[in-house]
Amino acid sequence: MQNPSCPACTLEDVISHPDHWECATCGHEWPKEAPAETARIVKDANGTSLSEGDTVALIKDLKLGSGSQVLKAGTKAKNIRLQDGDHEIACKIEGSPMALKACFVKKV
Repeated sequence: MQNPSCPACTLEDVISHPDHWECATCGHEWPKEAPAETARIVKDANGTSLSEGDTVALIKDLKLGSGSQVLKAGTKAKNIRLQDGDHEIACKIEGSPMALKACFVKKV
């Protein structure tokens, strides 16, 4: 990789450090560009990639918390949102906000 020119003085006398660049002429320091993050791919139980706005259906009955409520298999969630964390899908089912794991749904 070729060293960049200094953004402060535009000279090309630049020293490379593991996490930043330093201009040997003016002493200006700036961070190296972090590698571009790859887009996170979320897949359903069948291995189909999910995207924002998809409609999914539950593939098995899911018990809600410690209560006696159960979401039945086949229940659909429309217009899903993908999020980071253990529960990758944010949606509303029957008007209630839910967070679901992708392994319990299939794309419709």
